[in-house]
Amino acid sequence: MFEVIEKKVLSPQVSLLKFKAPQIAKTRKAGQFIIFQIDETGERIPLTIADSDPDEGTVTLICQGVGKSTLKFNSLEKGESIMSLVGPLGKPSHIEKFGTTVCVGGGLGIAVVYPLAKALKEAGNRVLSIMGFRSKELMFMEDELKKISDELYITTDDGSYVRQGLVTDVLKELIEKGEKIDSVFAVGPVPMMRAVCELTRNHKINTVVSLNPVMVDGTGMCGACRVTIGGATKFVCVDGPEFDGHQIDFAELAKRQNFYRTEEKISLDKYNEHKKCWESEAKVK
Repeated sequence: MFEVIEKKVLSPQVSLLKFKAPQIAKTRKAGQFIIFQIDETGERIPLTIADSDPDEGTVTLICQGVGKSTLKFNSLEKGESIMSLVGPLGKPSHIEKFGTTVCVGGGLGIAVVYPLAKALKEAGNRVLSIMGFRSKELMFMEDELKKISDELYITTDDGSYVRQGLVTDVLKELIEKGEKIDSVFAVGPVPMMRAVCELTRNHKINTVVSLNPVMVDGTGMCGACRVTIGGATKFVCVDGPEFDGHQIDFAELAKRQNFYRTEEKISLDKYNEHKKCWESEAKVK
C-alpha cells in the first residue's frame, strides 16, 4: 500500500498528491512515469512523475479527474492509501545542453513539462516555457515553472489571464522574431502537440513530444499503447513516452485515444450514480 503524505487541489479538476514510495523516488528520472491502481477492481492509469524527493522517499503526482479512476484518485486525502504504484516506467528524457530550448505545455501537460524543464535548466540550457490553459481558473504550477524558466509565456483560450490565444501563437512569434531555438519539447492534448509539430517542421526545429495513450500493463505485453512512429509500430510504455514529434502518425493516435470512450462513459456514469447514493446515505446518518 502507498500512503498519501500530502494533497493540494491545484484547480477545480486537478490535484497534486505526494506518496511515500522510497524505491521509485530514488531511481526516477525526468520523463518517466508510474502506473497506479487504487484497488483490486480499479483501472491501471499512467501518470508522469512530476517530482520526487529521494531523501524524503516521496514522489509527486498530478492528476486531472476525468473518469472513474482519476476522480477516485483525486478524492484521496492525506493518510489514505492506494493498492499499487508501479514504476519508474518508460525511458527517461534525453537531457543534454542543447542551447535554447522551448518547453510547451497545455493543460495537464504542464505536469510533464515541469520536471523536463527543470532537468533541462540543470543541464545548462536557456529554457523558454510556454503554458496554455482554457481559462485562468484551470491554471496551476505558474510559480514553479517561473522559477526554473528564463522566460515564461502564458496563454488562455478565453483571455482571462495574461493573453488570449494558443501556445502556438507564442511559439510562432518567437520563431518569427529571430529567436534561435535549438530544441522544442511539447506536452499536452493531441491537437496541441500536432499543431506545435506542424509549426516546427516548417522551420526544421527538432521537436520532442511526450505521449500518454491508454496503457494496461506498462511492460509492452498488451499492446494497448501502440503508436506509429516513422512508419514503424512502437509501444509508448517501453519505447517512449517521448518521441520525435515529426515522425508521429497523429491521426492514428487521435483515433486510438477515443477507442474506449463508450466504456469510460459507462463506468463514469455508474460511479457518479453510486456516489450520489453514498452521499444521500451519509446525510441520513
